[in-house]
Amino acid sequence: VLIPVAPMTPLKYPRVLLKLSGEALAGDKGFGFDFDSIRGFAHQVKTISALGAQVAMVIGGGNIVRGSQISKLGMDRVSADYMGMLGTVINALAFQDVLEREGLDTRVMTAIRMEEIAEPFIRRRAIRHLEKGRCVVLAAGTGNPYFSTDTAAVLRGIQMKANVIIKATSVDGVYNADPKKDPTAKMYDRISYRDVMAGELGVMDQTAITLCKENSLPLIVLNIHTPGIVEQALRGEPVGTLVS
Repeated sequence: VLIPVAPMTPLKYPRVLLKLSGEALAGDKGFGFDFDSIRGFAHQVKTISALGAQVAMVIGGGNIVRGSQISKLGMDRVSADYMGMLGTVINALAFQDVLEREGLDTRVMTAIRMEEIAEPFIRRRAIRHLEKGRCVVLAAGTGNPYFSTDTAAVLRGIQMKANVIIKATSVDGVYNADPKKDPTAKMYDRISYRDVMAGELGVMDQTAITLCKENSLPLIVLNIHTPGIVEQALRGEPVGTLVS
């Protein structure tokens, strides 16, 4: 007897740029790598790839070195930012290894040329990787000091014609105050780019939000530690906070 299978909901956002912080890779350690956490994130990427989503990722470097912080200790800002970019390359290689052990074909592309370990970022080649079902991990930010990996994520999302940016965090969405410090903080289901900028809500830096606004690119902020949440977001289910 044939059992009818319910048709799968088509993805509302078939091409996604996933922004993951470096700190997320460290788990509770705060520094370095927590491979249990990374495997959990990789499993979510594998799940959405199996549904037909085209996935590009930008990973921060905060678990290794954060340029803006060490520049405050007296180091030249440009050198500090380049150190931060190299931290993101280390993270990208670690994530690539875990993704490939999950069975995903993966390419690391860098904004700073280092052909021995990764491909240079070439827009058309990156899009072709996505079309062939490969997960693309984009490292070294924009390749320029003074720009955050948030800005790099939005820039790459626009260049690669992503349908949505998903900012994976450790909180459930965008709040009017820091929910880890203020128990009365209220979470928004939806909020405009303008209100995020006016309220200086710290979702992403102002440059990244401005780029999203000017290019009408929706941004979803969600808690990556919730199993299956990225899939729900790509299906258009109301999870996290939609900034549009």
